[in-house]
Amino acid sequence: MDKLEELIHNDLQQYLLNVNEVDERMPECPDVEGKWEAIANAYIPDGVREFQNYPLASLGWMMYIGMALAKMWDDDWQYYAAKDDLYVYLHDKRGYDAMDEYIRRDVLKLKGKDFAATEELVSECASRVHNTLMHQDIEPGTKEAFLAYVACLHQLYLFGAAVQLKRMAYHMTRI
Repeated sequence: MDKLEELIHNDLQQYLLNVNEVDERMPECPDVEGKWEAIANAYIPDGVREFQNYPLASLGWMMYIGMALAKMWDDDWQYYAAKDDLYVYLHDKRGYDAMDEYIRRDVLKLKGKDFAATEELVSECASRVHNTLMHQDIEPGTKEAFLAYVACLHQLYLFGAAVQLKRMAYHMTRI
Protein backbone atom coordinates (compact mmCIF):
# COMPACT_ATOMS: atom_id res chain seq x y z
CA MET A 1 0.00 0.00 0.00
CA ASP A 2 1.49 3.34 -0.98
CA LYS A 3 1.65 6.32 1.38
CA LEU A 4 -1.56 8.00 0.18
CA GLU A 5 -3.56 4.78 0.19
CA GLU A 6 -2.30 4.00 3.69
CA LEU A 7 -3.25 7.51 4.85
CA ILE A 8 -6.76 7.09 3.43
CA HIS A 9 -7.07 3.59 4.86
CA ASN A 10 -6.09 4.71 8.36
CA ASP A 11 -8.44 7.72 8.30
CA LEU A 12 -11.42 5.72 7.03
CA GLN A 13 -10.76 2.88 9.43
CA GLN A 14 -10.56 5.21 12.43
CA TYR A 15 -13.70 7.09 11.42
CA LEU A 16 -15.70 3.94 10.69
CA LEU A 17 -14.53 2.32 13.93
CA ASN A 18 -15.66 5.41 15.85
CA VAL A 19 -19.15 5.19 14.34
CA ASN A 20 -19.21 1.39 14.82
CA GLU A 21 -19.50 0.58 11.11
CA VAL A 22 -16.46 -1.71 10.87
CA ASP A 23 -14.63 -4.04 13.20
CA GLU A 24 -11.07 -3.33 14.26
CA ARG A 25 -9.87 -6.14 12.03
CA MET A 26 -10.68 -5.65 8.36
CA PRO A 27 -12.65 -8.51 6.80
CA GLU A 28 -11.14 -10.89 4.35
CA CYS A 29 -13.42 -11.57 1.40
CA PRO A 30 -11.23 -12.73 -1.49
CA ASP A 31 -14.21 -13.09 -3.84
CA VAL A 32 -15.13 -9.41 -3.53
CA GLU A 33 -11.51 -8.26 -3.42
CA GLY A 34 -10.85 -10.33 -6.54
CA LYS A 35 -13.40 -8.28 -8.49
CA TRP A 36 -11.61 -4.98 -7.73
CA GLU A 37 -9.56 -4.76 -10.91
CA ALA A 38 -12.47 -5.49 -13.24
CA ILE A 39 -14.74 -3.09 -11.33
CA ALA A 40 -12.10 -0.35 -11.38
CA ASN A 41 -11.36 -0.76 -15.08
CA ALA A 42 -15.06 -0.50 -15.93
CA TYR A 43 -15.78 2.33 -13.48
CA ILE A 44 -12.84 4.66 -14.11
CA PRO A 45 -14.08 6.18 -17.41
CA ASP A 46 -17.32 7.25 -15.70
CA GLY A 47 -15.67 8.19 -12.42
CA VAL A 48 -12.95 10.33 -14.01
CA ARG A 49 -15.51 12.10 -16.22
CA GLU A 50 -17.61 13.00 -13.17
CA PHE A 51 -14.77 13.87 -10.80
CA GLN A 52 -14.26 17.51 -11.78
CA ASN A 53 -17.88 18.57 -11.26
CA TYR A 54 -19.04 15.91 -8.78
CA PRO A 55 -16.00 14.63 -6.86
CA LEU A 56 -17.98 13.27 -3.91
CA ALA A 57 -20.25 11.26 -6.18
CA SER A 58 -17.27 10.04 -8.20
CA LEU A 59 -15.64 8.78 -5.02
CA GLY A 60 -18.72 7.75 -3.05
CA TRP A 61 -20.25 5.64 -5.78
CA MET A 62 -17.29 3.29 -5.43
CA MET A 63 -18.10 2.77 -1.76
CA TYR A 64 -21.66 1.88 -2.75
CA ILE A 65 -20.28 -0.58 -5.30
CA GLY A 66 -18.19 -2.24 -2.58
CA MET A 67 -21.30 -2.51 -0.42
CA ALA A 68 -23.30 -3.95 -3.32
CA LEU A 69 -20.70 -6.60 -4.10
CA ALA A 70 -20.55 -7.68 -0.46
CA LYS A 71 -24.34 -8.06 -0.49
CA MET A 72 -24.22 -9.98 -3.77
CA TRP A 73 -21.54 -12.22 -2.29
CA ASP A 74 -23.80 -13.01 0.65
CA ASP A 75 -26.96 -13.47 -1.45
CA ASP A 76 -25.77 -15.67 -4.33
CA TRP A 77 -22.14 -15.25 -5.31
CA GLN A 78 -22.21 -18.08 -7.82
CA TYR A 79 -24.90 -16.20 -9.79
CA TYR A 80 -23.32 -12.75 -9.54
CA ALA A 81 -19.72 -13.87 -10.06
CA ALA A 82 -20.76 -15.35 -13.41
CA LYS A 83 -21.84 -11.91 -14.69
CA ASP A 84 -19.47 -10.53 -17.31
CA ASP A 85 -19.21 -7.08 -15.74
CA LEU A 86 -20.70 -6.34 -12.34
CA TYR A 87 -20.16 -2.60 -12.70
CA VAL A 88 -22.16 -2.56 -15.94
CA TYR A 89 -24.77 -4.77 -14.24
CA LEU A 90 -25.20 -2.16 -11.47
CA HIS A 91 -24.85 0.86 -13.76
CA ASP A 92 -27.36 -0.30 -16.33
CA LYS A 93 -30.19 -0.71 -13.84
CA ARG A 94 -30.78 3.05 -13.51
CA GLY A 95 -27.68 4.77 -14.91
CA TYR A 96 -24.66 6.35 -13.26
CA ASP A 97 -26.50 9.27 -11.66
CA ALA A 98 -29.00 7.08 -9.81
CA MET A 99 -26.65 4.22 -8.98
CA ASP A 100 -26.45 5.26 -5.33
CA GLU A 101 -30.21 5.11 -4.88
CA TYR A 102 -30.48 1.87 -6.83
CA ILE A 103 -27.87 0.19 -4.66
CA ARG A 104 -29.37 1.45 -1.39
CA ARG A 105 -32.97 0.65 -2.31
CA ASP A 106 -32.81 -2.41 -4.57
CA VAL A 107 -29.55 -4.16 -3.69
CA LEU A 108 -29.14 -3.39 0.01
CA LYS A 109 -32.92 -3.17 0.58
CA LEU A 110 -32.61 -0.11 2.82
CA LYS A 111 -35.59 2.00 3.86
CA GLY A 112 -36.30 5.06 5.98
CA LYS A 113 -33.61 5.99 8.47
CA ASP A 114 -31.22 3.28 7.24
CA PHE A 115 -31.54 4.57 3.66
CA ALA A 116 -30.70 8.13 4.74
CA ALA A 117 -28.03 7.09 7.25
CA THR A 118 -26.16 5.11 4.61
CA GLU A 119 -26.22 8.11 2.29
CA GLU A 120 -24.77 10.27 5.08
CA LEU A 121 -22.12 7.68 5.90
CA VAL A 122 -20.96 7.31 2.30
CA SER A 123 -21.02 11.08 1.83
CA GLU A 124 -18.84 11.58 4.91
CA CYS A 125 -16.36 8.91 3.76
CA ALA A 126 -16.17 10.40 0.25
CA SER A 127 -15.70 13.87 1.73
CA ARG A 128 -12.88 12.68 3.99
CA VAL A 129 -11.13 10.95 1.10
CA HIS A 130 -11.57 13.97 -1.17
CA ASN A 131 -10.15 16.25 1.52
CA THR A 132 -7.13 13.99 1.95
CA LEU A 133 -6.61 13.84 -1.81
CA MET A 134 -6.84 17.62 -2.23
CA HIS A 135 -4.17 18.14 0.44
CA GLN A 136 -1.62 15.99 -1.40
CA ASP A 137 -0.34 18.76 -3.69
CA ILE A 138 -0.69 16.57 -6.77
CA GLU A 139 -0.87 18.27 -10.15
CA PRO A 140 -4.23 17.53 -11.84
CA GLY A 141 -4.14 15.60 -15.10
CA THR A 142 -0.90 13.80 -14.34
CA LYS A 143 -0.15 10.11 -14.00
CA GLU A 144 0.38 10.73 -10.29
CA ALA A 145 -3.11 12.28 -10.02
CA PHE A 146 -4.65 9.30 -11.79
CA LEU A 147 -2.87 6.81 -9.52
CA ALA A 148 -3.95 8.80 -6.46
CA TYR A 149 -7.56 8.73 -7.65
CA VAL A 150 -7.39 4.95 -8.14
CA ALA A 151 -5.91 4.57 -4.63
CA CYS A 152 -8.87 6.55 -3.24
CA LEU A 153 -11.35 4.39 -5.12
CA HIS A 154 -9.66 1.20 -3.96
CA GLN A 155 -9.96 2.10 -0.29
CA LEU A 156 -13.57 3.23 -0.67
CA TYR A 157 -14.41 -0.05 -2.41
CA LEU A 158 -12.78 -2.12 0.34
CA PHE A 159 -14.41 -0.13 3.13
CA GLY A 160 -17.78 -0.29 1.41
CA ALA A 161 -17.48 -4.07 1.44
CA ALA A 162 -16.28 -4.04 5.06
CA VAL A 163 -19.22 -1.92 6.22
CA GLN A 164 -21.73 -4.14 4.46
CA LEU A 165 -20.15 -7.35 5.74
CA LYS A 166 -20.40 -6.07 9.31
CA ARG A 167 -24.00 -5.00 8.74
CA MET A 168 -24.75 -8.57 7.64
CA ALA A 169 -23.20 -9.85 10.89
CA TYR A 170 -19.85 -11.01 9.51
CA HIS A 171 -17.76 -9.86 12.46
CA MET A 172 -14.03 -10.02 12.12
CA THR A 173 -12.61 -11.01 15.47
CA ARG A 174 -9.58 -13.00 16.45
CA ILE A 175 -10.23 -16.59 17.36
